[in-house]
Amino acid sequence: MTALDFAFWVLAGISVAAALGVVLLRDLLRAAALLILALMAIAGLYVTLHADFLAAVQILLYVGAIAILIVFAIMLTRDVAQGNPFNRLHPIALALSGLLLVALVWATLATKWQTSFLDPLEPTTATIADQLFDTYVLPFEIASLMLLAALIGAIVIAREK
Repeated sequence: MTALDFAFWVLAGISVAAALGVVLLRDLLRAAALLILALMAIAGLYVTLHADFLAAVQILLYVGAIAILIVFAIMLTRDVAQGNPFNRLHPIALALSGLLLVALVWATLATKWQTSFLDPLEPTTATIADQLFDTYVLPFEIASLMLLAALIGAIVIAREK
């Protein structure tokens, strides 16, 4: 087992444990912190798989934007200390999650995986960046302005009068 394989399995374990913590914790702020940890571990998994662009996008978009928006939403919510209440759909969701886990494990074991890993011939980051910043720069700017407006609107609505 190489160091890269070891790092992959450690990061996979961290991401699974953090994801379980997100689901099982009642404290929303700690669950959000574990969500950030899970997303960062997944970015580390992308690094071990030589997907540098996906790792950067994972950090920038999910850890840097989406998770921070979730933390803002939690902080702006009243009665956040009460946590997530138990409801009667919990056993049904647990059963469906268990069935999904069994299906995923079966699909993973039944798949014939390649035995050798092929590195890409050249990095794809520059090509993807050229496409994003030449062709799709206007939609990105519009989306960022819409997210900023939504964040300002949430602060105005949540502000006590």
